[in-house]
Amino acid sequence: MIGHLFSTVIDCPDPSELADFYGKLLSLPRLEDTGEFVMLGTTPPTHVVTFQKVDDYRPPQWSVPGHPQQMHIDVMVADLDVAERQVLALGATLLDGSDKPIGYRVYADPVGHPFCLVTPLD
Repeated sequence: MIGHLFSTVIDCPDPSELADFYGKLLSLPRLEDTGEFVMLGTTPPTHVVTFQKVDDYRPPQWSVPGHPQQMHIDVMVADLDVAERQVLALGATLLDGSDKPIGYRVYADPVGHPFCLVTPLD
């Protein structure tokens, strides 16, 4: 096992507003709110939904290639360096790396969908 699904991240123009909608829809409380992103989930967090602010946001349109769906998943891992070797061996491509042992790194799957490997912050 490389890691486990931790977060579904949704791009949006107003994280607080969209989190209000999904919080009511999914009956999930806010775990974190920085203004730039809002995280909903259970305590302790196992799988969360995160809303991140995107300037110049263009809403997705179902089945219209020029308006992509704008979501990605976060995969919780114990060690970024070990997990990176494993996902690269599976065919992923590193898009945005960090040499820090904690935090996150962004990859593309074999057909270009972005996903992140993340580590616990504590």
